[in-house]
Amino acid sequence: MQGPPPATAPGMPYGSPQQVPGAYQVVTGFEENNKYELKNALGQRVYFAAEDTDCLTRNCCGPARPFTLRIIDNLGREVITLHRPLRCNSCCCPCCLQELEVQAPPGTTVGYVVQNWHVCLPKFTIQDEKRRDILKISGPCVVCQCCEDVHFEVMSLDETSPVGKISKQWTGFVREMFTDTDNFGISFPMDLDVKMKAVMIGACFLIDFMFFEHSGN
Repeated sequence: MQGPPPATAPGMPYGSPQQVPGAYQVVTGFEENNKYELKNALGQRVYFAAEDTDCLTRNCCGPARPFTLRIIDNLGREVITLHRPLRCNSCCCPCCLQELEVQAPPGTTVGYVVQNWHVCLPKFTIQDEKRRDILKISGPCVVCQCCEDVHFEVMSLDETSPVGKISKQWTGFVREMFTDTDNFGISFPMDLDVKMKAVMIGACFLIDFMFFEHSGN
C-alpha cells in the first residue's frame, strides 16, 4: 500500500491520535502496551504508534511510567520516537516534573515537552532541540469534564496569541467509563515549523498518559 510522504503527519492541519483498545486489557484490567492510530483531517490513517515498555514497569508505575513510543508510517518506517523518563508525578515536588523528548527521525532530537509547575492548571512548555522555549500549553483546572471535549490551548511564548489546540474528545459514556480508549485532536497552523509540529504530537501523548490514562480500566 502506498504510504504518505515522510512529512505528511507533521504538516497536516489537523491530526487525531486514536488509542486502539487491547482486548486482553479491556477484559482483565491487566495493563498492556498502548497502541494508537494517527489520522489526518479526512480520517485516513497516516501513522501507527506503539508503546515499548516492559510488563513490570507498566503494572508497577501505571500512568506515571517511563516509556518509549515509536511512530511508524504506512511503509513500516519509524519516523518519530518519543522518550519519557521516570519523573515525579506530584505537583508537590516541582523540582522533578514530567518531560518528553521528541526525536524525528529517531536519533535526532528536535524538541522537548516540559511540564511547568502550577498550583491548579496543567501547564507545559514546548522547547526546541537546544532547550529554548518556543510555545506554551495550558489546560483547564478540571480535566475530567463529562460529556464534552477537554481543550489544551497552545499559545505563543508570551501567552497572548493562540497557535493551536490539543483536544481530548468525548467518545460517549460507555467507552469513557469502561475502556482505556481515547480520541484526541491536534490543530496547528500549516506554516508552523515541522519540528514543532512533531513536538506537539509528542505533547498530545504526554497529556494522554498524565491525565487520561486510568489504571485498572
